[in-house]
Amino acid sequence: MRRQSGWLVRLALVILAVGLGAGGIGIAVDLALQALEHLAFGYVNGSLLEGARGAPPLRRLAALLAAGILGAVGWWALRRWAKPVVSVEQASAGISMPWFTAVTNAALQIGIVGLGASIGREAAPRELGALLADKVARAAGLSRREVGVLVACGAGAGLAAVYNVPFGGALFAVEVLLAEVSFAVLLPAFATSAIAASVARLVVPTDPMYALPPVGLTPQLVVWSILAGPVIGLGAAAFTNATRWASATRPKGADILWVMPALFAGVGAVAMVLPDVVGNGKAAAQTAFSATAPLVLVALLLVAKAATTLATIRAGAAGGTLTPSVAIGAMLGIALGTIVNGIAPGTSVAAFAFVGAAAFLASTMRAPMTGLILASEFTGTGPEMLVPAMLATAGALGVVHFLERTRLSDIP
Repeated sequence: MRRQSGWLVRLALVILAVGLGAGGIGIAVDLALQALEHLAFGYVNGSLLEGARGAPPLRRLAALLAAGILGAVGWWALRRWAKPVVSVEQASAGISMPWFTAVTNAALQIGIVGLGASIGREAAPRELGALLADKVARAAGLSRREVGVLVACGAGAGLAAVYNVPFGGALFAVEVLLAEVSFAVLLPAFATSAIAASVARLVVPTDPMYALPPVGLTPQLVVWSILAGPVIGLGAAAFTNATRWASATRPKGADILWVMPALFAGVGAVAMVLPDVVGNGKAAAQTAFSATAPLVLVALLLVAKAATTLATIRAGAAGGTLTPSVAIGAMLGIALGTIVNGIAPGTSVAAFAFVGAAAFLASTMRAPMTGLILASEFTGTGPEMLVPAMLATAGALGVVHFLERTRLSDIP
């Protein structure tokens, strides 16, 4: 009995430590990104979108070029002399994360995103949360299985803290990293993400990340969601395959010293014309969710955001595709929804954007529950809009699953 109670106390203390630590990580990442964004684009108040639009075009180019140089030198040195990066998935499977490599890798991600790189910022807090959980759980003498679960929970808590998405962060750990629904997984996942989000709210904004005009459920939206889902799935599959190609062909060794600055300069050239492409995708997504941008601009941003994100990955940068996927999905939803509104008007453009973002994100993550909940928490959208989002996600994932099975069956 004493041994059992002692184990329970240790587990509870580790869960508390991981939640508190992940909340602190979320605060640190948020403050660092804000400082870098203000420095890069020279604004004091307002959002990154407003700051990037107000910055001179040459300043946008200079910021992206600086990001390319920083990332190139940093990752070249890290990959040459430090221990190899251990991913969150590998750590949850039992491989210990080297702290210097993990911290430096995360710091470089924060640095380039803060300077405007077109890639998600969520990987850094996830990796730092996983690193914290790995070290604390091992020091507490927990079993390998318990360490793996807590590493996944730490990653989810880091995501929950930096984006204020407690439910989404917990589901990310459960559905994406662990692929297991059990009491032993749900309890620490929910606890760590809830604690982390509560701590981070001391600094991280509590309002939804994206501001939407009023949206409502219409018959046209329901029908459109059924028809548009497979098309969104095709887009998600294409984007996923493109990111795989970009990651597989990234520069090896010293080539990154010229490839990354060159490709980042290309991203900067795009940002000179379309400032909405800078950063992790929040700026482009907000343009879509505002439902006021002309369709031509939405279409240009759709292509530009996908291309700049792929170029950033191809350059050799580490990072995530969560928020770029939200932006691309929202703009794809608007493009497809405009067709319906031209035939049977009456649905808010923002509703098409939300459904497109949810289905695209769920499909690229291969995680329907996580994608839907993250889209809802990002936008503050009520449960009514989950109906069309679920229909579109089902159709999108059906196409993705079919294409994946076809690809695997073609492999000899």
